[in-house]
Amino acid sequence: MSKKRGSKEEHELGNQPSKSGETNNSQDKLQEDQEIESLKEKVAELEDKYLREHADFENIKKRLEKEKAQAVAYANEQFARDLLSVIDSLDSALASVADEKEPSAKMFNQLKEGIELTINQFAKVFEKHGIELVSIDEGFDPNFHEAVMQVDSDDHKEGEIVQVLQKGYKMKDRLLRSAMVSIAK
Repeated sequence: MSKKRGSKEEHELGNQPSKSGETNNSQDKLQEDQEIESLKEKVAELEDKYLREHADFENIKKRLEKEKAQAVAYANEQFARDLLSVIDSLDSALASVADEKEPSAKMFNQLKEGIELTINQFAKVFEKHGIELVSIDEGFDPNFHEAVMQVDSDDHKEGEIVQVLQKGYKMKDRLLRSAMVSIAK
């Protein structure tokens, strides 16, 4: 029986925590608490960093949207500036004939010359900005020409352009306005 009792006592002693076991448990708990605090600090730090990066991203996004809106609003600014010289020429032409009480052949010739110079200025501005006339040399093309009437013509084959009633323009590859033409029957 003593053997049983001894083993029973040993067993009971084994169930009782020793002082060194208590120290290990409290050290483990303390270490876990420190790890948890460290991880909480790391999470807070990363959360702060995320919020700052997100705020920077939103600020950049707003700035780019503002710049885009300004670019769209002022996209034609250079084109408008280039047209100022053309309007100045038209104003000068009007001013030169406004003082005339009796129209003369000389005045009409000067006016015609002024209008021709203004048209040339327009052509230069258009060329500078990639605007060109729709060609009629290749014949009628419904993509670039609008037939507004058919006329009898001995000099042209059926479907050929006889006369341009209004010039057409395109900007680079995009059609701005179809050329209005008459075609032969």
